[in-house]
Amino acid sequence: MRMKRLIPLTLTILLLAAAPSAYAGRGFSLGVAAGDVSSSSAVLWAKATRSGRYTLEVARNKRFTKELHSKVVRARKSHDNTVQGRMGGLKAAKDYFFRFVGRRAKSATGTFTTAPKASQSKTVEFAWSGDQDFNATTGQTKPFWNDGGVLRQMKRERNAFNVMLGDTIYSDSEVPGRLNPIALSVKQKWAKYRVNLKNRALQALRGSAGFYSQWDDHEFVNDFSPQENSFDNDVNVNGGTLYRRGAQAFRDYAPVKWTSRSGLYRSFRWGRNLEVFFLDERSFRSANADEGHVCDNPQTGTPDLAPTAPQSTRTLFSVVTPSLAQPVSPACLARINSPDRTFLGSRQLERFKRAVSRSSARFKVVMNEMPIQQFYILPYDRWEGFEHERQELLTFLRDNVKNVIFLTTDTHATMINDARLRTLESGGAQNSGITDVTVGPVATANFGLEIDDATGQPNSYQLVDSAFLTPPPPSGVGMRCSVLDQFSYGQVKVTSTQLTITPKDINGTPQTDNGQPCRVTLNYVP
Repeated sequence: MRMKRLIPLTLTILLLAAAPSAYAGRGFSLGVAAGDVSSSSAVLWAKATRSGRYTLEVARNKRFTKELHSKVVRARKSHDNTVQGRMGGLKAAKDYFFRFVGRRAKSATGTFTTAPKASQSKTVEFAWSGDQDFNATTGQTKPFWNDGGVLRQMKRERNAFNVMLGDTIYSDSEVPGRLNPIALSVKQKWAKYRVNLKNRALQALRGSAGFYSQWDDHEFVNDFSPQENSFDNDVNVNGGTLYRRGAQAFRDYAPVKWTSRSGLYRSFRWGRNLEVFFLDERSFRSANADEGHVCDNPQTGTPDLAPTAPQSTRTLFSVVTPSLAQPVSPACLARINSPDRTFLGSRQLERFKRAVSRSSARFKVVMNEMPIQQFYILPYDRWEGFEHERQELLTFLRDNVKNVIFLTTDTHATMINDARLRTLESGGAQNSGITDVTVGPVATANFGLEIDDATGQPNSYQLVDSAFLTPPPPSGVGMRCSVLDQFSYGQVKVTSTQLTITPKDINGTPQTDNGQPCRVTLNYVP
């Protein structure tokens, strides 16, 4: 009798020990997230398993008895049963806990810290990365690239907030055997978000601190512009239609503020020392310069690999890539440099210039979906492919704003350099004095693999790095750091006198290049 009673008791104890996370997620899946955190509000997110009404609860303690805030939210099938609610009336620089509850349902409990007031001088630490695809190859269950090591390291930093800066899904996955079908509908894109959010490291990171989300091209399709109707991999769809689908799916799974007029452009003040600006580099851009085959190389029949590089540089590297010996179409260069094309859209550009120049924050951090530094290789989709606007913005910042820096992803590499006004062009290199720091990816093909694929030569990325990216102008681009074959993130610390950036690899180890740390320090200039 005693043994029979002991066994159920033992099982009960074991179940209770294992239950908290499972119980906390009863009626919900895929974790929780706190997005667009300010000094007084946050947008909270969860995914319910059923449609219906739920209550969002926010409090200062885990028992939800201190300073409790609540509001009713609704899960709808039209939004894949995701639930979101903006909670205002919060106190600055305080820790909060949140959850969603319903009839016989309770989400996991998440936490976040509100930003300090603009008058408060506090040290702020945060991390950023991007470009994540946790798909497996056909017939496998483990993610092809990795299981989220970068995200685990970001969580271990115990940051005030973290940033996922674009390519939060891959509608057109780069995982072998996963390209088709490409996710073009809202439902197909929802499925991509669910695949990624089943990753435990991503769930844990999103629920552990404020989590700012931004899109880039792969939330739509590779090198996306809403002004185009034909894309890579024989994707033919109206750009405006694809934009609306991608924007809905992203907003269903990322707690962000979006409007049709402003897109995802927004900024957040984190005390006296920091203001963070998010640029929307997809919603309002013109068609890319290579649209309609204007920039195709006559030898390859595909977009030229380096159309803006001087012909002397192209000729030098034609030994490895013969197509570079071919002259670039004047029509291609004219389109790249045209003042009639825009990257941000005139309204966003002017709004950002006004806001960043008026900001009283000691440091201004620009979260930048696409690199603004020059490195010439396939420039069509990034700032270099919209050269007139790139020059306009960098000149404005150089002349009007101190203590500003660009933090970037997209390129699947760590690249650090001055965002020069010119590098290899006639007249010699001209610095802007503004640094662009690019990191990533979280989980997809690195830049080294992509260079090898583009050239058709194994390990050609090492030659590109050593012979072109590293040497100073006029021999090369002269990057301060270029690591092309690692998964990575950037760790940032902001004080009243200094902003420090330490790129780290998937193990949390600070990255180096040729034995030198890839660390960036920006000292405050009054």
